[in-house]
Amino acid sequence: MSKRTVKVGLVQNSCSPDLELNLSKAGEGVRKAAQKGAQIICLQELFKSLYFCDVEDHDNFKLAENIPGPSTDFFSALAKELGVVIIASLFEKRAEGLYHNTTAVLDADGSYLGKYRKMHIPDDPGYYEKFYFTPGDLGYKVFNTKFAKIGVLICWDQWYPEAARVTSLMGAEMLFYPTAIGWHKDQDLETNDEQYQAWQTIQRSHAVANGVPVISVNRVGVEGDMKFWGGSFVTNAFGRVLYQADHGEEEVYVHELDMENSDRYRTHWPFLRDRRIDSYSPILKRFIDED
Repeated sequence: MSKRTVKVGLVQNSCSPDLELNLSKAGEGVRKAAQKGAQIICLQELFKSLYFCDVEDHDNFKLAENIPGPSTDFFSALAKELGVVIIASLFEKRAEGLYHNTTAVLDADGSYLGKYRKMHIPDDPGYYEKFYFTPGDLGYKVFNTKFAKIGVLICWDQWYPEAARVTSLMGAEMLFYPTAIGWHKDQDLETNDEQYQAWQTIQRSHAVANGVPVISVNRVGVEGDMKFWGGSFVTNAFGRVLYQADHGEEEVYVHELDMENSDRYRTHWPFLRDRRIDSYSPILKRFIDED
C-alpha cells in the first residue's frame, strides 16, 4: 500500500500599485507551482495590492470586493483548469461599511468551498488593520479539499495557539497561514532576526502541539517604510523546518508532505491524549486576577 502524500505550493511575491498586474502575477505563480506538481497552493495575504494598512485612508476601502466575486471567479477557473486547490487572501466587502480580511478556498474542480475571516486583528504602527477590518465572525474553519482537509488562518492569527488548536481539533490535516509581515526598512539586523525567529518559532510550536504540518506564506519587497521579510516556510508535523524561502527574493516552491507523519508523531508524543480539558476553563477569561 503506497503512502499518502500531498504536494503543497508556496507563492512568495512582491506587490505593486497595479492591481491587475498583481492578480496576473499571482495567477502565474499558481501556474508555476502546478507545473512543479503542487496540489494545494497558497498565496500570501492581500496579494492583490500593496499592503494598504500602513496608513489609515478611507480611499483604500475601494480596494475591497465581494466574496464570492471577481477574484474568486478568476481563481475558480484557474483551479479547475490546473486541477489544484487555491488558497486566496482577499479584502472582502461584506456590506456598505463592513469589511473583512478574508481567505477564500477553491477546490481542484473549481468549486468555491467557502471562506475564513481573520479573527485576530492587529493595530500597531504600520499595521492599522482595525481601521479596515471587522474581526471574523465565522469562527475557525476547515475545508475538505480533494487532496486534504485543510485549516486556514491569517497572519496575526499566527501568534495565537488557541486558533491553531481549535482548527486542528476540527480535523485540519495541515495549517496554512497567508501572511504580510516585515521589518522597518531601517531596523537593525539583530532586531530583525529576533522578530523573524519569534514569528517562525511560534508557528513551529503549533505544528508540535497539534501534530500537523504548518505552511506559512509571506510577501517580499519594500513598501513605504516596511521591508516584508519573506521567509515563507514549511514544517513537518513535529515542527521541523523542511524548507525556508529567501528573505528578499520572490519564490515559487513546492514541497511533498508525508501525511502519515501526523499519526506517527501524535502516537509517540500523545499531547492530544493527555490534554486536561477539564482544567482549561480559565483560558476563557481575559486575565486571571489574584483576587
